[in-house]
Amino acid sequence: MSFKGRVYIITGGGSGMGLATAKILVQQGARVGLVGRTAATLERAVEELGADNAMALAADVANLTAISDAFKAIKNRFGRLDGVVNNAGIARPNPIEELDEDEVQLQVQTNFVGTVFCCQAAIPLLRGSDNPRIVNVSSASAWHTDEMLQLSIYASTKAAVERFTRDLRVELQEDGIGVTCLRPGSADTGFAESWDFARLKRSVDKWHDLGPKMDVGMTAEHVAESIVHVLGYPSGVAVDLLEIRPNQAVEKIKF
Repeated sequence: MSFKGRVYIITGGGSGMGLATAKILVQQGARVGLVGRTAATLERAVEELGADNAMALAADVANLTAISDAFKAIKNRFGRLDGVVNNAGIARPNPIEELDEDEVQLQVQTNFVGTVFCCQAAIPLLRGSDNPRIVNVSSASAWHTDEMLQLSIYASTKAAVERFTRDLRVELQEDGIGVTCLRPGSADTGFAESWDFARLKRSVDKWHDLGPKMDVGMTAEHVAESIVHVLGYPSGVAVDLLEIRPNQAVEKIKF
């Protein structure tokens, strides 16, 4: 399918997998709306993509009113909407006994509630496209313990996203909206840059107990290529679930 003239919204679109996806879509002729928490990050992304090709709005995905207004503004700017990639996510490593209440709430609200609200906001705006799509980004952490330890809340929210996406797929069939759950494994995306180092080190040290090897080799661009791939299927065909993981075994990192 040609992406020329099509319009997609990407949450968490200012960096990492979201920005990598936006770059590919713009290169193939699409225009993108980027939504995220940090205005400065989004503005830098728009500068990189070009103001004619991209629009950015800062909004909290867990605020239904704010996200609905942002989605509507993007559709009004570009005149149409063909798909939404629910990529926004956040993780905070910590043993279960020591979980921080605010961080639990932040992960649940962003990763799960935010995905639900973004789907609610997107559905009425996607009607009218000849090939509407919703892609919900999960994580291999939801099913594979070798990804990382002490990410129980993050992994649980992503498992919830997958179960929610199953019902979403069935409900939207009558509207012709294709729904995909994409489950990426660990990739070099800068996702952990904001994590507390002491907690990260403790989690990594515990992770070593599972074995000496880790899988590497995947980048944000590899995940982005998979997202664009599933967006490009013809109307009436949708990838239900796609898992993509790195496949090079090396010695685990040590701090």
